[in-house]
Amino acid sequence: MARFSKKTKIAVLTAALVLGVSGTAYAYWTQLGAGTGSASTGTTSDVVVNQTNTVAGLYPGGAAQALSGDFNNPNTGPVTVGAVSATVTATSVSGCLPAWYVITGSGTPTSQVLPAGSAKGAWSGLSVSLLNDSANQDLCKTATITITYAVAAA
Repeated sequence: MARFSKKTKIAVLTAALVLGVSGTAYAYWTQLGAGTGSASTGTTSDVVVNQTNTVAGLYPGGAAQALSGDFNNPNTGPVTVGAVSATVTATSVSGCLPAWYVITGSGTPTSQVLPAGSAKGAWSGLSVSLLNDSANQDLCKTATITITYAVAAA
């Protein structure tokens, strides 16, 4: 049996590997294909507008008091909201008219991105006052008013 030198064995092994790899490199098929898939969009939940400051001591013809607050964003991601608006929708005392209370100003900022979570962002720019009406407004002395807030889409 003939003996091969170490150099010969290495050369033969290297040649075999080169041929094997080059043969493997060309041993595949090419093919085009096509298919379909689907995706869906989500939806969002309404943002809650919070009033964070306390308003007290309103009286007929008195100075307007500032309103300000933040938001609760119950969504899993950020949402963009517009300016806040407000209206006095009720009073706690019958005969004390919501129409006697006036909201003035413009909610600022006009647009902002709210991250998910509670007490996010901030708004201001609105004020509330009690008009000095020609009617007797004594019933409003102990009244609490309900202010309903809305936030516009940006």
